[in-house]
Amino acid sequence: MSGYEEIILDHWRRPRNKGRLPDATGSAVEANPLCGDIVRLEVKVQDGAIAAARFTGEGCAISLASASLLTELITGKPVAEVERMKDEDLLAALGGVVKTRLSCALLPLRALRRALASEGPPRRTLPPSEV
Repeated sequence: MSGYEEIILDHWRRPRNKGRLPDATGSAVEANPLCGDIVRLEVKVQDGAIAAARFTGEGCAISLASASLLTELITGKPVAEVERMKDEDLLAALGGVVKTRLSCALLPLRALRRALASEGPPRRTLPPSEV
């Protein structure tokens, strides 16, 4: 088993920071309609840093594992540093992802970017759901 597979399976089987964040300051839902993945990412920004991050969603092992890993990577970091995070940074942390699964792996990062931009009441780009 490759390092990539181990990281994905570990975070998929034992997701970190899964669930709603009741005192979130920013929230966003992103979806990949081609494969059915949907991820809600919520953050609490306090004193210029990510004090907490949580996710909920439905989808493949890669999208959900990526959300779990991403919440671990950003918690405690300054918002300015997190906003500079590139797609390649998350992909490297995942151990690399095959080209055909990039949209799955990057879905949580897209949600994070929108959540940080939203800071305030949650915004939706999808019909209401319990994601």
